[in-house]
Amino acid sequence: MSDLLKKGFLIGIGAALNGKEKVEKVYNEMVEKGQISPSEAKEAMREFRERGEAQNEKWNAQTEAYFREQIRDLGFVTKEEYHALEERIQKLEQLHQSSSSTDEEDQEQ
Repeated sequence: MSDLLKKGFLIGIGAALNGKEKVEKVYNEMVEKGQISPSEAKEAMREFRERGEAQNEKWNAQTEAYFREQIRDLGFVTKEEYHALEERIQKLEQLHQSSSSTDEEDQEQ
């Protein structure tokens, strides 16, 4: 993983953790002031966490799609494509071997 990508990833994690801490602090202060109940604060934090997880999944999917595209542009194949080609080669080798043995038997006769 490149340094730039690592730094961007770590900045994102730091921002998310910092944001979560700030949100918790705000909700705790609101509970202390009686502006919301503890159950409302808990529900709001749950919603905040769920939205964050959904956004994280979205970013992960976008990042994965981006890297798959970059890898394909560089001319690499996926594991699935590699395994499919490997299976095709094995089948062709088996066909070739069985055809070679049939040819040898015909020559002997």
